[in-house]
Amino acid sequence: MEKTVADILVEALPYIRQFTGMTIVVKYGGHAMVDEELKEAFARDITLLKLVGANPVVVHGGGPQINKVLDQMGICSRFVKGMRITDEPTMDVVEMVLGGKVNKSIVAQINKQGGRAVGLSGKDGGLIMARKMTIMHQETADSPPEIIDPGLVGEVTEVDPRIINTLTREGFIPIIAPVGAGENGETFNINADLVASRVATALKAGRLILVTDVDGVKDKEGSLISSMDARTANTLIEDGTIAGGMIPKVNCALEAISQGVNKVHIINGRRRHALLLELLTDKGIGTEFKA
Repeated sequence: MEKTVADILVEALPYIRQFTGMTIVVKYGGHAMVDEELKEAFARDITLLKLVGANPVVVHGGGPQINKVLDQMGICSRFVKGMRITDEPTMDVVEMVLGGKVNKSIVAQINKQGGRAVGLSGKDGGLIMARKMTIMHQETADSPPEIIDPGLVGEVTEVDPRIINTLTREGFIPIIAPVGAGENGETFNINADLVASRVATALKAGRLILVTDVDGVKDKEGSLISSMDARTANTLIEDGTIAGGMIPKVNCALEAISQGVNKVHIINGRRRHALLLELLTDKGIGTEFKA
């Protein structure tokens, strides 16, 4: 029998109670950031979570948007292990696109839906401190490892949550661009998944949601694994079930769990209202990680 609207609301009620007052950090990325219909659905989801009493905090990416501007400016993009090699001209574009165009677009979408979003850079109020990252790269199993200088690519050293706590306490929804400040005033480009994980830890968040372009973790037969603990996840990495680009996302989830975040979810943002379907229904739609 098909569920009625009333059935769906009744199913959601215990979850709404559970999330009242809870901080939920959402890493927003992938196709959901470029498709107009999905952008609107995401903004509605975030606004609804705030209206029912949760405290959503959004950390966003913006790779495709950065690539587009770099191409228009004739600046070539180069990646190593998924990290963008970032010289000073590239960093200027990254900061302009992430902290300006992308961030303010998300803020405007949420405000249009009735939310009260505020855009932040990781540099605002000393929110995210960072240091230069070095990358160890090995072309083949037989070749010696090489240390790659990625330029102004950073890793988070500290998150000061006070500005976020002040905003959420006053009813605002913080939208964070993943750039950070070095101790000498440098600006660093930081992977949004890593920023979201560290922000969730600093805020003692109840949930971290990674919005991606994949359904979650699948077993060897291609079936979605709806829930797993850290031990199972590590076993699946060791036996090759979890591979490729899913490995850093799962490691990000496990790091957050180890630092006190109650649960982490990987969901497919290509589905409309993916956040609500994952958080407010019995079955969910992605993979949930727990301690």
